[in-house]
Amino acid sequence: MRAKNFRNVVCIAVFFTAALSLSAGTNEAKIIEVRKIWDAAPHNAFTDLIRFDNQWFCVFREGTKHVAPDGALRIITSTDGVNWTSAALLTSTNGDLRDAKITVTPDNRLMLSGAIALHQPAKFKHQSLAWFSNDGKKWSDAAIIGDPNMWLWRTTWHNDTAYCMAYETTGARFVRFYSSKDGKKYRTVVENAFHDGGPSEASLLFLKDDTCLCLLRRDKEKPFGQLGISLPPYKDWEWKDLGVKIGGQHLISLPDGRIVVATRLYDGGAHTSLAWLDPADAKLMEFLKLPSGGDNSYPGLVWHNGLLWVSYYSSHEGKTSIYLAKVKLPATN
Repeated sequence: MRAKNFRNVVCIAVFFTAALSLSAGTNEAKIIEVRKIWDAAPHNAFTDLIRFDNQWFCVFREGTKHVAPDGALRIITSTDGVNWTSAALLTSTNGDLRDAKITVTPDNRLMLSGAIALHQPAKFKHQSLAWFSNDGKKWSDAAIIGDPNMWLWRTTWHNDTAYCMAYETTGARFVRFYSSKDGKKYRTVVENAFHDGGPSEASLLFLKDDTCLCLLRRDKEKPFGQLGISLPPYKDWEWKDLGVKIGGQHLISLPDGRIVVATRLYDGGAHTSLAWLDPADAKLMEFLKLPSGGDNSYPGLVWHNGLLWVSYYSSHEGKTSIYLAKVKLPATN
């Protein structure tokens, strides 16, 4: 079944329910707490968040500035979300390590992925990498994943398979859809899934009926984000224009089916916000701005004990630092 027929499959069961709740008290979302959890490096940015083995793990890049040859990937951990300690620091002498993302594999290990911007001259510009750990402290050697100059920006596991929408980094700017059974060896599912307007970072969300949503950033020409929709085996994609510029985006499905997006928005200045996503109409509805500004965004999202936990980075207090917000969301009607 082609992706363009998705409305007949899931709109009534999932999207319609979610859309009905979008107007349910969107002004009632409340920030319970925001705290700075790390600022040790001159520049601390590009986060992700996960809960594993009754602990929190937050990962991000440390460096002297936003782009610098000394980028390293820091892993910090906490039992309560308040007190954080460093668990590990991954470094490379070959280039700038960037955009740490963390997930749990089907065999219950932590998988950290990122990319290295290689010191030039080199054969390639970028190479995506992955590391694995049983405890978040001791990590494997880096595994080379995907093709050279294809940035596997965020890996998402679904039904024991890892999926990623990667973007080309040398100028052609298209996205390629990959899958993997072990998180190390990736095969191409779709060679060129989208190529208009300079696509780059992509976050995937799999719904209960196996529909895959892809939230895609664009930076050229008409720089509006795109929403991609595909059904198994994910070889055909339908794309819809969101009509708004986004950056560093991530999305999560709540237990009641509503979909929350955390992203950088630009109205009134760059800031990190939460928004409802209506997939049927490809609309983002901002409902809560997090304390942020300047260099910011790249959130991690976890739903835990009835609250949305959001890691992100921002320079609104001067130094680019890592923040953690706990947000209470409104109930549905």
